[in-house]
Order: sequence, then structure tokens, then C-alpha cells
Amino acid sequence: MNNYHKTKRRDFFKWALATGFSTYLLDKGKSWAQNPPDPSNKADLILYNARIATQDDKRSFAEALAIKGNRFLAVGTEKEVMAYQRDNTRVINLNRRTVIPGLNDSHTHLIRGGLNYNMELRWDGVSSLADALRMLKEQARRTPAPQWVRVIGGWSEFQFVERRMPTLAEINAVSQDVPVFVLNLYNCALLNGAALRALGIDRNTTPPPDSVIEKDSNGNPTGMLIAKPNATILYTAIAQGPKLGREDRVNSSRQYMREMNRLGITSVIDAGGGGQNYPDDYQIIDRLHKERLMTVRVAYNLFTQNPGEEKADFQRWIEIANPGQGDDFYQLNGAGEMLVFSAADFEDFTEPRPDLDPKMERELTDVIKLLAANKWSFRLHATYNESISRFLNVFENANREIPFAGMHWILDHAETISERNIERVKALGGGIAIQHRMAFQGEYFIERYGLEAASHTPPIKKMIAMDVPLSGGTDATRVASYNPWVGLYWLVTGKTVGGTSLYPEANRLDRMDALRIYTTAAAWFSNQEGNKGAIVPGQLADLAVLSEDYFSVSEDRIKHLESVLTIVDGKPVYASAEFSNLSPPPLPVSPDWSPVKYFGGYHNDSKISFLSPSQCRQTSSASANFQSQQNLGLSSLSIPGSLSRFWGGLACACCY
Repeated sequence: MNNYHKTKRRDFFKWALATGFSTYLLDKGKSWAQNPPDPSNKADLILYNARIATQDDKRSFAEALAIKGNRFLAVGTEKEVMAYQRDNTRVINLNRRTVIPGLNDSHTHLIRGGLNYNMELRWDGVSSLADALRMLKEQARRTPAPQWVRVIGGWSEFQFVERRMPTLAEINAVSQDVPVFVLNLYNCALLNGAALRALGIDRNTTPPPDSVIEKDSNGNPTGMLIAKPNATILYTAIAQGPKLGREDRVNSSRQYMREMNRLGITSVIDAGGGGQNYPDDYQIIDRLHKERLMTVRVAYNLFTQNPGEEKADFQRWIEIANPGQGDDFYQLNGAGEMLVFSAADFEDFTEPRPDLDPKMERELTDVIKLLAANKWSFRLHATYNESISRFLNVFENANREIPFAGMHWILDHAETISERNIERVKALGGGIAIQHRMAFQGEYFIERYGLEAASHTPPIKKMIAMDVPLSGGTDATRVASYNPWVGLYWLVTGKTVGGTSLYPEANRLDRMDALRIYTTAAAWFSNQEGNKGAIVPGQLADLAVLSEDYFSVSEDRIKHLESVLTIVDGKPVYASAEFSNLSPPPLPVSPDWSPVKYFGGYHNDSKISFLSPSQCRQTSSASANFQSQQNLGLSSLSIPGSLSRFWGGLACACCY
């Protein structure tokens, strides 16, 4: 990828001076007519005939944009932007499609997810259990020994029309002698007989504390592993599965990033993860960065790995690394989301809220003081308000001794945070990163705590009203799906993936505000505000051209949106529909048996095509003529060649 250079704030100002963008900064309030473009400052790429949601401070829309190098050069009317055209400028007609800044998932696990993506059968978005089991059966037939078939998160039984989990009998019936591991949230895992044998689990196996190996009346394991609520039993079982070879892991990571690009994601913050040791387990992502093969920007956090030795972990990392090191594609963000194991408040809503260990305050204080003294930004997994109160006590005490001033620290999740604790977060200069876990666990939460409590879990509107930095993410892949459009659907509708209503209008966002916490607002969480997240001159040229208009489609259609053209660093990284000719070269999937080769990633069972509005008008006319001829008994109709593959009663955004 070209222009893959390190760009810090000082480099940005050099760029601004060199390109003439400094004039824009100085005369920001003046019109284009008062500040005509510098004729020597021409664009490499122009996109026009679009509806561009710039996400600038005014939430304005534009018709066209120009890109020079890896940054936006101009945004405005078609006339204004075309002034930057030169003889070799590439000009692309977007056919009135909607354009948004590239989506920024502020809490996910891309590095770990990428290493495993090609091994995993995804049930994300599959609408029936019958289809899910069929996929499992097909994959079991092609998976070679000693590999497993793994379904690792991203689904809920409530998304299925059957509204239930698979049974162990059903899983065993379709999988035979191939080990199968199916993870449901961080609640339980279903293993077939072959997987139990592969893991050596029998009637004499002792589970970890706060975990259960379910047994039948004869004392034999059934295949159900249950977190009660400690998910260690689930982590441990996953970790014992076979790994891919190095080159397959490289391919897997690239496939995962390309899948994210398909959904319009251009940037993430990786929140670390269990078993993800630094720097050893970062070799693949380091290689992709050095070879300029990354298509998603990654800011990563370091997640402690050794219970009881957390301070030593961070002390070692402080000696070899610094937050901000790297470049705009790959940089260290700070510490967390696990800071000390005694602060882990497991988010399993099928179980009662866990009480944190009494030693938590002492252990967390030691780590927070170490991080604050070295100006390391940090984030902390924090589900329950009771836990958050104790965490904030630690933070406030540490801040009195070593001020947090200038540090971007974050609470992750914060589902049941109180208004008082939101105020405390704001007073300490912190932010809150929310994820759409309730879209997958909402029904469980209602069953345990009731609908009234669920109606403000998390209290999204209060966070915004109180002006606390707020961002959206997925926490993919072991609980929720990596699809950000499911998160946007959840924020706008207040519904779970199963359609259960959680939030009244008072706790739902309009579409613009929901989009902002996945774009411009998310940049604060990696100390990159003003550098990315909006389509404005000077910011990094990352964007997504959408399959349908996010701002006007029916609410249910939001979770089916994709990108038809994703641009990162000023270059196309994914393209489909009428932009297919802009797509990067195909990337074959390896190994050959990978579920990704046969089923892809997020399953979108949409029956609506990706026609542009102008194409739709042609097809709608053809559809009417076709129906007329059918009524007259005529057998055929000539449809424009480029549209024929969409035929079959399909509709598109402008038909709604």
C-alpha cells in the first residue's frame, strides 16, 4: 500500500504546509469562493455524485470529495471539488450512494481474531438453527484430522427462528468423529464426543474454580462446559485446540481484515486478550505491518497474562515500549483491558453478579500508579456498577497522588453504570467505550434483572447528555459479532439480534449520533482525534460507500448494510457491485478446508441487491415491463446486461 508512512501530529502540519491545507485551517469559516483552490494542489482521486455524511462538527453532507496521497484534500459541492482535478486524477462516479467515514471499532480483538479466523465456522447472522447445523455437518465432512470444527461466538440462540440452542445430540449427529467446539457467549461451550476425547475430559476431570463440567446420571461428561461465572474453563479449552501454520495465520489475518473492510471497518482498537502475549503473539501482525499488507488501522492495548504478577507484566512492557509508538496503521495504545485479574467482573448474565476479590483495591492501585507515573493510557473491563464504584475509588485515590491529566483512560462496557459514576468518570477525564453485548445477551439480562433495569443498560443517552467521551465497538469475536452494523441497529432500534425490545426512545440514538460514536467520536480513544474519523480536509482518507442509504432504509435493514467500496489511506481495499473493477487482487483462502472458503464470514441473508439508485430505476422499469409481459403470457424480457444478475424480484434502497 502506498503512502504507508509514519504520520504524527508534527508530520500532519508539515503536510498541511506543503499542500496548502494550512490556508483552510486559518480560514476555516470562509467560503470556497473566498478561498479558491490552489491550482498547483491537485487531487489523486475524486469521488462525486454522492451523499457524503462528513461527520464534521456541523454534521453536514457533501456531494464530492478529493484525496491527495493518504488524506482528504477537499470536500464540498461537485463544482468545488472538481477544481482539484488534473489530467491523471482518477475520478469515480458514486451513483448517488451514501458515503460515511470508515467505521472505527473502539473495542475488538482483531489480532487474536485474525490468527483464528480461517479455522472458525461463523454462525453470525445465520437465521435458523437448521441452517447452522447443516453448515456444521458440511464443515465436519471436509475438516481433516487433527483439526476441529469451531464455532466461536458471534451468535445467539434468539437469532434463530427456532429460538433455541442446538442440543448435544444434534451436534454429535452431524459431526461424527471430528472434534466440534461450539462457544455460546462466555456462558458455556458444547463439545461433541470427539472433542471431549481430544481434550482428555472424562468422569475424573476436575474443572477450574467456579466452572462446571456437566455430567449425566452415570457420572460421564455430557459435553457441556459451563462458566459459573468464571470463563477460565472455556478459555482453557479453546487454547488447547490445534493451531494453523504460520503462513495460514498470515492469510487468516488478511482475510479477517478484508472481511472487516467488506463491512466498512477501516480502523480498530485491539483490547488484547487472554493468551495474547506481547511481543511474541504479535509477530504476524508485525509482519503484515512491515510488508504493508494491513488494510485496517490497529491501535493495540497490552493485556496482562499472569495472575498475581500483573504489575511485573506492565513494568516489563514499560521498559520496552511506549504508548503512541508506531504509525497511523499500527501503534501501541496503552494498557488493558485486563489490568489485574482480581478486577475481572465476568459479564455472564445467566449467572449472579460476582463480587470482586477483597485484594482487588491493593493490586489495582499498584498497577494504576505505575501506569500513571509513566503516562500510559489504560482501559479496564467494567461491567457492573458495583465494580465500577470500587474501581473509581482506586482511580480517584491514585489521581490525588499522581494526576491523570492528559491521559486518555477508559472504562469498557459499563452496562449498569450509575449517573453518579458517570459524573465521576467525567471528573477524572475518562471515557466510556460501549459494545453491543446486550444485543446478544439482552434476553438473559431481562430474565435475571427485569425489563425496567434492561431499559437503561447501558444508559447511553445519559452518557451523551453528560458529555463524557463515548465510543462504540463490538468486543468481537467470542461474545458478539464483529459486524458493526448490528451494533448500529442495536443503538438505533434498542433491540437485540432476536428482535426483543430493550430500550424506550429515551435511551435510543438517532442514526447520526449512533454513527458518530463509531466514527469521529471513537478517535479520542486512541489519542487520534482530528486525525481520523471524519471526511474533512486534512484527515486520513478512510471511507466506506454503502450498499444502501443508512439514513433512510427501514430500521431492520441497518443490520444488513455493507460497503461496496472501502478506501483506506486513500486506496481501495475492498470493492463490489458496480465498483468491482476497483477491487484489490483476489486473496485465496488457506488452508483449503477453511470454513471461510466455503461459507465466508458474517452471513447476510439479505434479499435486497446492491443496485445503486440510478440502476434501481432501470431495474424497477424492467420489473414493471416483465410483470406486464408475464401477465400477457410472454416468456422473456431483455434486461440490461449489467443488471441481469440482480433479477428475481430483488429490490433496493430507493424502492423503500
